[in-house]
Amino acid sequence: MKPSIPKGTRDFSSTEVASRTYIINTMKTAFETFGFQPIETPSFENSTTLMGKYGEEGDRLIFKILNSGDYLKKTDSNLLELKDSTRLTSQISDKALRYDLTVPFARYVVQNQNDITFPFKRYQIQPVWRADRPQKGRFREFFQCDADVVGSKSLLQEVDFIQLYDTVFTNLKLIGTTIKINNRKILAGIAEVIGAKDKLIDFTVALDKLDKIGASGVKKEMLEKGISVEAIKKVTPLFELSGSNTDQLNVLDTLLSVSEEGKKGVEELRFVVNTINNLGLQSSSLEIDVTLARGLNYYTGAIFEVSAPNGVEMGSIGGGGRYDDLTGIFGLKDVSGVGISFGLDRIYLVLEELGLFDAVSLPKPKLLFLNFNKEDNTIQLEAIKTLRNVGVKTEIYPDTATTNKQQKKQWKYVSTRKINFVISEVQNNTFKLKDMTDGSQMVCTLDELIDKMQ
Repeated sequence: MKPSIPKGTRDFSSTEVASRTYIINTMKTAFETFGFQPIETPSFENSTTLMGKYGEEGDRLIFKILNSGDYLKKTDSNLLELKDSTRLTSQISDKALRYDLTVPFARYVVQNQNDITFPFKRYQIQPVWRADRPQKGRFREFFQCDADVVGSKSLLQEVDFIQLYDTVFTNLKLIGTTIKINNRKILAGIAEVIGAKDKLIDFTVALDKLDKIGASGVKKEMLEKGISVEAIKKVTPLFELSGSNTDQLNVLDTLLSVSEEGKKGVEELRFVVNTINNLGLQSSSLEIDVTLARGLNYYTGAIFEVSAPNGVEMGSIGGGGRYDDLTGIFGLKDVSGVGISFGLDRIYLVLEELGLFDAVSLPKPKLLFLNFNKEDNTIQLEAIKTLRNVGVKTEIYPDTATTNKQQKKQWKYVSTRKINFVISEVQNNTFKLKDMTDGSQMVCTLDELIDKMQ
């Protein structure tokens, strides 16, 4: 018999492995520039860890692993006769290949919460598996490259992730990517306003398919899910929402004026968009896409999706969002998280199509800005952007300290993470720099700080 491999999987030649390694190393350098630390989790998890976390559609795409030995011996014979595959599966399989890296990460955080320093910034680059229909850019086995932060509700994290996307794609010389952003609270507010609050998941899953099946397809699916004709009529204008980010935010402000949750979503989105506008991006653009839902149940705030430059036929090459209650499913309450993922395989195909496989050498990070005064955030973020742009690994503590106890927590964070240099104070565009190795301090301008760090 002629040897073959399963559909949706691939062999990689030495040249292909070298090109993939180049992408991975570029991501790793950027992750570490932004202060993320690596972890790894098992390829397969207990089924109870994965099932029920991705919605009905996601659960169907999870590869189940048959139990060892005679797995049929203890099954209910009636289920075999009835061919009840759903109930039978739970008796013959108690493990499954991971569908993504986010749910295993949530499980990891809960199991290791006593050994983790919060906010915990992790990156993870490992394969995942989905029983999907193979097509260009969509495989059954593929790598995800994730970065997540847990333990902070600060919207500065969302700002950081947008800059992280921009940094990676700039360093890969992939110019012109579009970072789409929405907020789950806005989707919930829209569902509330049109009278379909009880159909939120069906509403968002259908809406997320707009670019694939068009407005008519979305309307048809919503009808099939029990969403009324009147509700669909109210939401139809959103399918063609256009204009600048500011224009769209103003429209949403008016539309969601009677929804507290919707208004909160618009407020959060406006902060992120305005902050990025002030900071600027190197080679990417940020666009609001109110139809963006990503079809996953666990997002509670910001939602991201990245598309390749115009002219390249490819699905999303990245995505993610805020998940305030994900660890709660494993018993750890009130630990907010936000994260993004890079689609390594699709990025590879895009770079290959555009002939962009030139290696890039990037530096490593070493400086932390403490966050003792919210009024200093703008100048801090501008300084951080400048430092990162000249190759200095820099981050800001995300949550503003309003008490001495909270300030001590930030200093403990510095000590635990063994950060060498700290900016503890900003005054008149100067920075108070402390060298944690010998305790010396100095006040310097941004240019002097850059020289010191280099």
